[in-house]
Order: sequence, then C-alpha cells, then structure tokens
Amino acid sequence: EVQLQASGGGLVQAGRFLRLSCAASGFTFADYVIGWFRQAPGKEREGVSCISSRDGSTYYADSVKGRFTISGDNAKNTVYLQMNSLKPEDTAVYYCAASSPHYSYCSRYVLSYGMDYWGKGTLVTVSS
Repeated sequence: EVQLQASGGGLVQAGRFLRLSCAASGFTFADYVIGWFRQAPGKEREGVSCISSRDGSTYYADSVKGRFTISGDNAKNTVYLQMNSLKPEDTAVYYCAASSPHYSYCSRYVLSYGMDYWGKGTLVTVSS
C-alpha cells in the first residue's frame, strides 16, 4: 500500500525557515515523481514543487522559486522541502504526493495532473 506522510510544519516568524519531510512507504520511492502542494484557507490547492529521482528534474512554482529547495534521499525514501525566507502568504497546509509510476520526469504538467497518491498534510503558519 502506497503511503505518504508529511511532517515538519509549525509556527515560524516571517523571514525564518522550515524543512518539511515527506516519508514514503509501500513503493520504490526512486521510481516516482514526488510533489509538494499547499492549500491555504479559502484558496485552491497549489502545486509548489516536484522532483524526479530518475532524471534529477525539479520544478518550482513562481511563488516559491529562489526560496524553496526540494531534495530527495532514496535510501530513506524521503523527500524534503527546505523553505527559506518564509512569508505570511506561505501559510498553508502542505501535502506531498506521488505520481503515477509511468512519469519519469518532473514538470508543471506532471505536478498538476500526474499525482495519484496523496498523504496527509502538515500545517505551516508564518507570522508577520
């Protein structure tokens, strides 16, 4: 059974940082594209970033580009999202997801339409 669990959220001041973790089980982590999403209260879910361990491709939404960094540890079956220079508008529940296994690359399209497995989220609150 494919399972994903996001962790690492919390309350931080603007300008500070957090690192989120997405622990995966039940599948070969390196064979899937892993994505991070967020949903703020009253807003639609937003694709934040994704990574493919197969070809090393990554994607970042414009809203986080230059501030967030996605990385993966195949040995630990874990993907990380390093979030620096946090802003109050980054406040949201963050989720990780895994793609359909036939995707080997990460892109905006795959992030938007290719995710098949979803984990529970972790809340990030950035105070001003």
